[in-house]
Amino acid sequence: MPEGDSVHRAAQRLQVLVGRHVEVETPHPRAAVKGIAERLDGRRLEQVDAVGKNLLLRFEGGLILRSHLRMSGRWRVEARGRARVGKPWLVLRSAEHEAVLWNGAVLELLRDDPKLRLGPDILAEEPDFDGMLARLRAEPQEREAGDALLDQRLVAGIGNLWKAEALWEACVSPWRPLGQLGDGELWAVLEAAHTLMRKSVAGPRPPRHVYRRAGRACPRCGGIVRSASQGRHARTAYWCPGCQVGGEAAAS
Repeated sequence: MPEGDSVHRAAQRLQVLVGRHVEVETPHPRAAVKGIAERLDGRRLEQVDAVGKNLLLRFEGGLILRSHLRMSGRWRVEARGRARVGKPWLVLRSAEHEAVLWNGAVLELLRDDPKLRLGPDILAEEPDFDGMLARLRAEPQEREAGDALLDQRLVAGIGNLWKAEALWEACVSPWRPLGQLGDGELWAVLEAAHTLMRKSVAGPRPPRHVYRRAGRACPRCGGIVRSASQGRHARTAYWCPGCQVGGEAAAS
């Protein structure tokens, strides 16, 4: 699933269209029925913002296009006229560039800012760690840390990859209940997620230490990385029992 850093990188790429009047097409039938092209074609794209895992494209006239990529959506920015195979959900075209959305998942045209019910954005330049911590503390404290970090109502932007890597960086097991973690430990996890994800936005993604490395040696302690389903959505948690201690009984 595309995470907050992927969405922020997409927003950066889309900046080449900001300030331009764009041609709009919706080649995919499931997107065409929304009437987006008819309402946006020829309008100037005024701003593109990443908010958690959402992209908000603001057009003249007060129209806002919300894009959420879900599991498999992708934005690509290409030279105008580049050959392609298949039917993308959306094409925004300027004189020189085309922004192409594949597997659009969620496309919503709005008149007002959407009420997204999101927690503070982990990728904000000055992240609201206090606000994130307060929301985590307002949750049932028996909730496991790894499950809580994926709840976009509490912290916006973290997905399964950066959940795993941030917990590893902070030496915290995903199975630790929130109530067994001190504020300093939770703060360290959030800070690690912010740092890793900002690095990913700025350049190549930092190396993975535990994500999708089950059965391999932990690069920190040499223990064997494990994986197991976690939470009601059964997302896969990755962790090293050797150096991320606490709560492992829940995973057995």
